[in-house]
Amino acid sequence: MTATPDLGTHRLASPDLLRSVFRQHAAGVAVITARGEHPVGFTATSLNSVAAEPPLVSFGVGVSSSSWPVVAEAEHVGVHILGEHQAGLAATFARSGADRFAPPTAWRTGPEGVPLLDGVLAWLVCRVVARVPVADHRLVVAQAVVGDPSGAGRPLLYHQGRFNALRD
Repeated sequence: MTATPDLGTHRLASPDLLRSVFRQHAAGVAVITARGEHPVGFTATSLNSVAAEPPLVSFGVGVSSSSWPVVAEAEHVGVHILGEHQAGLAATFARSGADRFAPPTAWRTGPEGVPLLDGVLAWLVCRVVARVPVADHRLVVAQAVVGDPSGAGRPLLYHQGRFNALRD
């Protein structure tokens, strides 16, 4: 039998506890892009489906992120679901200071001028409908406008602090 913690106390969990718990949570890996003076993008494991009617997604972005100033003003964003073959791409978009759109990153300008990455499992172009302040992040809610779910392969996952593939 496991001891039950005293839930009547009002202590807050530490950031380390939260990180430790979420290391156990496998998450899909996405890259979010936006058009500014130069294209911007970042790796996100916080992507969620919010609603089907209307089709809404959400993701978190830190206000200290180099991508935030563009995302803060963007009317549209690109959402890219990465495949297990794209761990390198995920790492590039997660790396601070990297020229994320330089070769070997393959991309093109898509609908609404949004940068679209080539070879992904699926992509959406979404219209931003809300930016909600949450601590040092913003929760962005966006409505899907157009997309393509027809990429081939299996999804890339993030678990235990690393990019992983599904196992059979």
